[in-house]
Amino acid sequence: MFSYYSNLCTEVYDLTKPVGQSIGGDIEYYLDRLKSCKGRILEAAVGSGRMLIPLLQAGLLVDGIDYSPEMLASCRKRCEGRGLNPLLYEGKLQSFSLPHKYEAIIIPTGSFCLVEDRQDSLNALQCFYDHLIPGGRIIIDLILPETIEAGKISTSTYALPSGDAITLEDKLVEVNLLHNFTVSYLKYEKWREGKLIQSELQRLALHWYGIEEFKLVLEQIGFTDIVCSADYMYNQDPTHSNQTFTFEAVRQ
Repeated sequence: MFSYYSNLCTEVYDLTKPVGQSIGGDIEYYLDRLKSCKGRILEAAVGSGRMLIPLLQAGLLVDGIDYSPEMLASCRKRCEGRGLNPLLYEGKLQSFSLPHKYEAIIIPTGSFCLVEDRQDSLNALQCFYDHLIPGGRIIIDLILPETIEAGKISTSTYALPSGDAITLEDKLVEVNLLHNFTVSYLKYEKWREGKLIQSELQRLALHWYGIEEFKLVLEQIGFTDIVCSADYMYNQDPTHSNQTFTFEAVRQ
């Protein structure tokens, strides 16, 4: 019934989040945090390469992994058009096994909050830990939900270069404050000369975490030297974050 970051979602993503577009300063932040890396870096939930490509162009050795074949196809195309050929893997964050160990693993822009099940979240963090070299780092962005009004509907229209258009209806269908998650239904419809030619329905679950809660989770996995900052600003009190706070931690 539901798609997962499929063709229409990828088209909208590519249109609204082009390569190199910084969201709140995230690309600049990650370039700075990773500039000392000499070994491999893994971007988890790499999407279509908005972050990956600037990192590669800065001379960093970065692989990518994502669960969506459509997103990965777009990422490969974007990389090839720029003469880049990173290793890109299709797989679930909670159960992947790759041939390399990494000096750093990053998951920017709140994508970790899309891991729907809490046990899957723990499994994903364990996978990250297992794929790091001793002393390697994870850097993970977490986000807070923008709205918790169940039933709220928003609509958007995106004009494509081809002359087609995609409409997006975003309906918040479930809010669970006890277990800190929301569920939205995203309905994508593609139109050509007034006729509907393609549609997709995506179920989007978003989980969020308390700062102290996530620190305890990281400690449980075995991470040390855990630091949290807010909105891509060093030493900012994370309790004053608008939407984004970033954890950095080290594998022993």
